Amino acid sequence: MKISNETKVGALTAISVTLLILGFNFLKGKSVLKSGFIVYAKYKDTRKLLPSNPVFVNGYQVGSVYEAKAADSTLREIVVSFKLNGGYKLPDNSIATIENNPLGTPSIAINLGDSKVYLKSGDTMRSASPGDVFANLSDKLAPVADKLTATLLSLDSLLRNVNTIIDPNTRGNLQSVISNLNKSSASIVASSIELQKLLNTQTGALAGSLNNMNAFTKNLAANNDKVNNIITNLDTTTNNLARADISGVVTRLKSSVDSLSNVIGRINSTDGTLGALINDKGLYNKLNNTVNSLNTLADDLRVHPKRYVNISVFGKKDKGDYLESPLKVDSAALKKPAP
Repeated sequence: MKISNETKVGALTAISVTLLILGFNFLKGKSVLKSGFIVYAKYKDTRKLLPSNPVFVNGYQVGSVYEAKAADSTLREIVVSFKLNGGYKLPDNSIATIENNPLGTPSIAINLGDSKVYLKSGDTMRSASPGDVFANLSDKLAPVADKLTATLLSLDSLLRNVNTIIDPNTRGNLQSVISNLNKSSASIVASSIELQKLLNTQTGALAGSLNNMNAFTKNLAANNDKVNNIITNLDTTTNNLARADISGVVTRLKSSVDSLSNVIGRINSTDGTLGALINDKGLYNKLNNTVNSLNTLADDLRVHPKRYVNISVFGKKDKGDYLESPLKVDSAALKKPAP
């Protein structure tokens, strides 16, 4: 049977068109025959999800989106079917979520559940469609922006009030305060320098004091035995004082003081002999006269010894010219040395 050229051209054209369609769909990730492991999910917003967009499980691509079509004429829900590359076991409580990519195409991420029952080809799984990243960000930033606007208005009002309150005099006072603060800060810096000098470990006064304290403690350590002996002696002395009859000594001392007080009282009175000697003026005068008479007798004995002692055989006793008072002594003659 001879085939005409027209039939050959037509068959070749049909085969070419078929291959073109199959290749185009293959490049899009869509096969002509809807076969394989197909799973469905319903979304209210597909976020511009297109066929051949990837499907990931834990970051690993397990398939691609096959098609997306409206569930009914109301367009309330969009049914998305995606084809898995193999017969993966997906728990029936897994969730398919649309993830937006600001720099690329959206994709589907399947969050695996913990159920022991697995999805079958043609089953519809749970879905979740999170809001757009920028939409969510704008929704979260809107209240913050409102609060920031209110804060800026309050700040503007505050600055207006401050400008109203701060007149030129007040500004001058503020400048004076700032100048004083600068002086205070300079004083603080100077004080910190002096404090640093004080705390200097080599030349500071505190270092010297610590060195002296260290030397003092070394001396204490070196004389530890002497200090122990002193403490022992003090302990012995205090023990002896504790054992001593302090009360008896005080009692006897008080008795002696009382006796001495009685003696002094009797001396001050004229009842006793010593009191009479001390307090009686007449007895004093008599004693004074007696002493004066003894002095006169001694002078007379010195001047007229023959009147009282006569050793001459033929002489006679010297009589008359008795002294009635002591002779006056020449102090200048007494001071002359004897010849």
